[in-house]
Amino acid sequence: MSQDHQTLGEFIIEKQNEFKYSTGELSKLINAIRLAGKIVNHEVNKAGLIDIIGGSGTINVQGEKQQKLDILAHEIFVHTLSNREIVCGIASEEEDHFLPINSLDNKNQNKYIVLIDPLDGSSNIDVNVSVGTIFSIYRRISPIGKPVTMDDFLQPGNKQVAAGYIIYGTSTMMVYTTGHGVNGFTLNPAIGTYYLSHPNMEFPPDGNIYSINEGNYTHFPNGVKKYIKYCQMEEGNRPYTSRYIGSLVTDFHRNMIKGGIYIYPKHNQLGTGKLRLLYECNPLAFLAEQAGGIASNGFNRILDIQPTELHQRTPFFCGSKNMVAKAEEFMGAYK
Repeated sequence: MSQDHQTLGEFIIEKQNEFKYSTGELSKLINAIRLAGKIVNHEVNKAGLIDIIGGSGTINVQGEKQQKLDILAHEIFVHTLSNREIVCGIASEEEDHFLPINSLDNKNQNKYIVLIDPLDGSSNIDVNVSVGTIFSIYRRISPIGKPVTMDDFLQPGNKQVAAGYIIYGTSTMMVYTTGHGVNGFTLNPAIGTYYLSHPNMEFPPDGNIYSINEGNYTHFPNGVKKYIKYCQMEEGNRPYTSRYIGSLVTDFHRNMIKGGIYIYPKHNQLGTGKLRLLYECNPLAFLAEQAGGIASNGFNRILDIQPTELHQRTPFFCGSKNMVAKAEEFMGAYK
């Protein structure tokens, strides 16, 4: 923990002038996410004690089985963000369409939209593995005073004004950026306050961890297969260590601290990849770049991709810059 034990609330107030549109609204929005994260953390910690683990019996727009905690986390974030009248729209992994937030009091004057994966890796709840929330924040591009539109959500990642994640693990942490570096805050559950514990987080330029679901190896592109073999060769500081948890936030968080690369490529069964561009890859790519790392689809920068649909998928290569650059070399050579 930092020597001055600075709280997240104090940090937000101190840093809000770094944001060129500073009117206090973004600070309120981040505070709302902080609050929703604490509520979700409380529910996650009750898993196994009450009937909130396991499948809900429903399928989301991705064609994936929804977990009970997926739905609960979605409802908590939507409710918390909507009630504070600071966003004009929300898009969630758990909804087919974006949710316009219409307020009679301010007549669509809110300036921000939020895209969110309420509970990444939720299937791991049943086996007590870390899960997380991923969020992305943009300024709307539709006229203020009018209802939010799809164009507000289909902005490239380089237009993000803030992004982050909350990881619910051995401790609960909120990690976020507003374009001025990456900072991590750990929740003290005894008093419900986040404290600055990981200031100025950065990816080591090199690492020795590669994170990929090798069970899909036979379906991977040749460039990915060749890179995996490169990681396994005994040469220099190799072979690398294979570490794959299956919760995107958890794998990303570990690699940012220790140095590593995360890969979820397209393959024969998932031609466009599995991960969602707007509320998984874009926010983590923003964080990665702010922490000195790289995020690409194997060929191009993630943040420069122009989205065409709300639940668009993409291959994802993200992590320590030298490791991602080497993976891109293999992708280019075996294209």
